[in-house]
Amino acid sequence: MIKWAGWILAFSGAAHTIAALTVEKAARHAGTWFSGGLWHEDLAELGPAGSAYFFSVDSFGPPLMLVGLIVLWLDRRGITPPAFIAWILGIWTVVDAVVLPFAPWPLGVLAVVLLLVGARRAAHRDDPASQAGPPR
Repeated sequence: MIKWAGWILAFSGAAHTIAALTVEKAARHAGTWFSGGLWHEDLAELGPAGSAYFFSVDSFGPPLMLVGLIVLWLDRRGITPPAFIAWILGIWTVVDAVVLPFAPWPLGVLAVVLLLVGARRAAHRDDPASQAGPPR
C-alpha cells in the first residue's frame, strides 16, 4: 500500500510539472525566467512568464514528486513513513478539492488512504502486544 501511495504521489507531481511545461507550453518562457525577467514581477498581477513559472517549475509538482520518492525510498528500506505525512497531504487535498473541484484531487485522496492504512498495518504488525496470543 505504501509503495502504491509513493508511486501515485511521485507520478502526480511529475505529471503536473511535465504537462505544465509541455502541454501548457510554460517552457517557452524559460528565456525570461533565466534572464532575470521575473525579478521585479508584481506577485499580485503576474504576467504570462510569471504565471507559467509558478504553474510549472515553482508549483506543487516538484515537491509532491519529492515526497513520493521519499515515501518509496523509505518503503524500500522497510521504514514506515510517519502518519503526519498522510495527514498533511490529506488536509492539502481537501483544500484542493474545495478550491478546484475538477482537479485530480481524488488521486491525492487515494494516496492518503493508502499511506494511512499502510502505516496502521505496519504499526499493528510491529506491536508486540498485537502478536501475543490470548491471555492465559
